[in-house]
Amino acid sequence: MTAATVTLTVNGKAVTAAVEPRTHLADFLREQLLLTGTRLGCEHGVCGACTVEIDGQIARACIIFAIACDGAEVRTIEGFDDDPVMARLRQAFTQEHALQCGYCTPGMLIAARDIATRLPEADEARVRVELAGNLCRCTGYAGIVAAVRRVLEERRAAGEAGVSAPSPAVVRGPAAPIPRPAVVAPTVPGMTSAGPDAGMTTLAQSFVVRHPRARVWAMFEDVERVAACMPGAALTEPPRDGHLVGRIAIKLGPMGATFAGAATLALDQAAYRGIIEGSGRDQRSATRAKGRIAYRLIEQGDGATRVEIEVAFALAGPLAQFSRAGIVTDLAGRLTAAFAENLQAQLDAEASGQAAPAPLEAKLDAGGLLFSVLWARLKALFGRS
Repeated sequence: MTAATVTLTVNGKAVTAAVEPRTHLADFLREQLLLTGTRLGCEHGVCGACTVEIDGQIARACIIFAIACDGAEVRTIEGFDDDPVMARLRQAFTQEHALQCGYCTPGMLIAARDIATRLPEADEARVRVELAGNLCRCTGYAGIVAAVRRVLEERRAAGEAGVSAPSPAVVRGPAAPIPRPAVVAPTVPGMTSAGPDAGMTTLAQSFVVRHPRARVWAMFEDVERVAACMPGAALTEPPRDGHLVGRIAIKLGPMGATFAGAATLALDQAAYRGIIEGSGRDQRSATRAKGRIAYRLIEQGDGATRVEIEVAFALAGPLAQFSRAGIVTDLAGRLTAAFAENLQAQLDAEASGQAAPAPLEAKLDAGGLLFSVLWARLKALFGRS
């Protein structure tokens, strides 16, 4: 996917950077600008952990694309260090015991400052309505509400006026609607599909196999053989008329997850394209996943075949925090390389008349991959080889 250039002001400083169209503002702030005070929770604009200020109004950074903020002024929690109202709120949060684990606190503070400056006459009921878009799993909200009311009372006693904006909005966005670019995916003639949802993470990968396209396609037509090339993936029932039932096992450090589900497969032999769409659920964590894989084979001039794959997926539930875009992109690259190596080995064995390698049943250790990704990033950051 071609990167675009975005220019915006973040915490008073001009920033120009290259971003992919699918990059959300929260990911851009955290991963490219290292402003990790912007937290990520639900990733659906519901919990408020990612709350920032855009052009003077609070907004959800997890559902706004970075390129849609071109020319905007963005303020994260780090940009309020010298703000007097925020300083009072931080003190009030401490005095009223308005935080415990602290994960929601940055977004909660930005929302609280918006109330204090915009609604100087707000009573307890109005404060609770305004804070309803910021969720906390620790405090019970009583201390948070008390902290906001304390600052409101202090400002009224000091004669400090706010900016009146009477229309309540529990989950607000910037003043002007921010458009979301459409996700374009390959299609297979004869298959009805709406394509990936806008809320899905979409990744594009490609690799080259040193065999003719017809031979590679013959293997892709055999779903069981293809599944055997992906660590952790397995079909639990024989394929029937394009319907697949299987599982994929993932090890996340000390945690394990096995997504069991069903999918449909559509093939366009003339165009050497295919689409797999499905969904699954991990019984242990109750995390749900849905995804779509679109692939096509392109003949190379040297008798090799380039395989282009686009994956769109979404997670909902306790394991959704592992779907961060930057980390997932690195993991996807390593998984694609492993899949390509296994596919090459299968085809090489067939061409030489040898027995095909045994199916891969070991769980995919994403924790180990994640460690290698982070280690590679640290080495690159400090310029070490």
